Formats: sequence, C-alpha cells, structure tokens
Amino acid sequence: MTFCLGMKCESGLVAIADTRITEGSEVSTAKKIAVHQGDRHALFVLTSGLRSVRDKAITYFGERLRHNGADFGRAFLAVNALAEEMRRVHEEDNEWLRRAGLWFDLHCIVGGQLDDDAEPHLYHLYPQGNWVEVSHGTPYVSIGDTTYGKPILDRTLRHDATLEKALRAGLLSFNSTKTSSSSVGPPVDAVFYERDSFVMKERRFNAEELAPLGRFWQRSIEEAVERAADPVAPLAAALGIDRG
Repeated sequence: MTFCLGMKCESGLVAIADTRITEGSEVSTAKKIAVHQGDRHALFVLTSGLRSVRDKAITYFGERLRHNGADFGRAFLAVNALAEEMRRVHEEDNEWLRRAGLWFDLHCIVGGQLDDDAEPHLYHLYPQGNWVEVSHGTPYVSIGDTTYGKPILDRTLRHDATLEKALRAGLLSFNSTKTSSSSVGPPVDAVFYERDSFVMKERRFNAEELAPLGRFWQRSIEEAVERAADPVAPLAAALGIDRG
C-alpha cells in the first residue's frame, strides 16, 4: 500500500507521498512523485499501484512531455496525455499481468499549472483513464491507504487555507496513517507549488526530521482524550460507568 496526497489551496498546491515499498516480507524505499518542469509549465504526478506499471506509464509520459510539453497549454490536456499512456501500457501488458495472477492497478494524482491555465489544477486519474478534478468543496485527493488520515483533512483543510497549513494537515494525516498501517512509512517526499510561479519545490523529509511532529501529535491526541472526560461524563453515567 502507499500514502499519496494532493492538496489545492487558493495560493497553490502541496503534495505528499511516502516512499515505503513492501513486497512480502521485504521493505524498500522508492520515490512515488514525478516532477515535470519546463518553460511555463509545471506538473507533479503521484502514483499508487503496481510498480512496474507505474514506471512504464510515467516513462512514456515523461518522454511525451519532453517532445510536446509546450503544446499542451492546459493541465487537463496533459492529464489526458497521461491517460493515453496508461491505456497504452494496459494494452501492452494487461494480458501478461493476468496470466501471472496480477492486474492493472494504477491511480494517479496530477497537479500543476500550464501556460494557458488561469490557476493551478489538481486531478485524480483512475486506472481506466478517466479523471475527476478536485473542487473547492473538498480541496484534496488521496490514493493508497487513505482511511486513517482522512478525518484530519476533512475536519481541518479548507480551500482558503495557507500552503503552510495544508502542509501541516497533510503531514499529520501521514503520521496518523503510518501509525496504523505498517505498509506506509518515511521518508516522505513533499512538493510545493505557488500559484503562477511555474516552479515546483521538492524536499525529502526523513524519519528523524518527522519525529518531533509525531511526538507532538501523540501528546495532543492523548490530551484531547483526557479533556473529553467532562462531555463524556453524563454519557458514562447513563451506562452506569464511574468516572475514573
């Protein structure tokens, strides 16, 4: 499994992805974010799914961008191009995958801004090549192991949030996920894009750098449970439970 998260705010985009790869009992590290930049275009792609399918589709897409990136103009056209490369990989490999007991499984988060875009855009691209765009009402999309970190984002992330707050919410969402899922872990790759800059800024955070935030979050949750004693007291009394 994996943890990939893209967030869209008024002032830009933030993306976060873990790097843990699990195969049976073996654990390794691999990058799950691909960044593509050029003259007046900036895109990131986050992926979740079968690694071999991912690498092939991203390689094909990178080559297509290298030759035609300036011609796309709009982010959705680049997403359509990635969808076509995914379908190409499906045509080439799916039958062989099925014979090996595997299946074509590739979800992508694509974010960025191209020359003709009035603002940055963020998309969830499905294995079949169809996509949805992230709206202001729910300004994020996550793929992979999404269950544990979703409540934090739903409760705290709004489209008018600063990019720094989005990073905070995203890293706390990651911490909650890694605490409950052994298939998600550091290091974490983060990408930051400021609206109209056409420059992606990327940084990898290791376990040591993330540890203070993890300790803070653990203390905060424990303290919140303690402070919930008063509102829970009448409910406990109704059940005949004495306050400890």
